[in-house]
Amino acid sequence: MKKYLIMSAVLVFSIIVCLIDAVLQPNYFVKIPIKIVFFLALPMIFFIRNKSDFKDFKSLFVFRKRGILKSLLLGIAVYAVILSAYLLTRNLFDYSNVTSSLTEGMGITAENFLYVSLYISLANSFLEEFFFRGFGFMTLKRHTSRKIAYIFSSVIFAVYHIGMLWEMFNIGVLLLLMFGLIVGGCIFNYLNERNDNIYPSWFVHMFANFAINTVGFILFGII
Repeated sequence: MKKYLIMSAVLVFSIIVCLIDAVLQPNYFVKIPIKIVFFLALPMIFFIRNKSDFKDFKSLFVFRKRGILKSLLLGIAVYAVILSAYLLTRNLFDYSNVTSSLTEGMGITAENFLYVSLYISLANSFLEEFFFRGFGFMTLKRHTSRKIAYIFSSVIFAVYHIGMLWEMFNIGVLLLLMFGLIVGGCIFNYLNERNDNIYPSWFVHMFANFAINTVGFILFGII
């Protein structure tokens, strides 16, 4: 059945990328084509081989003005919340491992962080929205129950991030981030479900990454 095919693909591809992050720890610029393969190219095979789903695939990218302004305003609010959370907790939690993990594990430095941050905010966020929300939620929802699609895509979205976050934060912060990612995944699903495309969640995801990258600029001493 298609639902098992989609769920297996999302689970396996996410775990592969997670393990590559955690174990192999490739240079970030090496990881870019890896994510393109697992989060874009391989899922595309599903749509190419299943003609009945290709129409639904195209609908993911139909731009509709409805809901866009609300998504942008929500994105700005998310930016403010994330940045405020960092500013309020930087004296409570040790964030010193973040920059060292980025530099030693991914080759991200103060010198190339601007380029990496632009890719993360614009391109990487789009890849993840297509994979986790377009493929892992909206397409899956057409072949299984709404509840299963919500829970599955949100949990796997959070689990996928463990590979890149586990060395940066202590267990308390990591668990808090996992909870936030699951909640965020559900919100992203809801936004796309209401608008029937992936642009609303992409805009909010983009602003969330803008906030995280702003924290990165602070930690690297760039601003």
